[in-house]
Amino acid sequence: MSRICDLTGKKSIVGNNVSFSNKKTKRRFNPNLQMKKFFLPETGEWITLKVSTSALRTINKKGISACINQVLKTGKL
Repeated sequence: MSRICDLTGKKSIVGNNVSFSNKKTKRRFNPNLQMKKFFLPETGEWITLKVSTSALRTINKKGISACINQVLKTGKL
């Protein structure tokens, strides 16, 4: 299962764990993704998207239709 947001394209990034002795080991920072169902009033159907919580805030502000149209038009939210 990929950890990529369907709308914004956010994905995992790599960084370091730093111990008290300043030893560094690799770790991953995963985005906060949620599976969410949205209703599209134009088509009358439900869609399920894996979106980040920042994308959810944008959807609450603009609406799902505007966000999907913007992603289809420009490629990003």
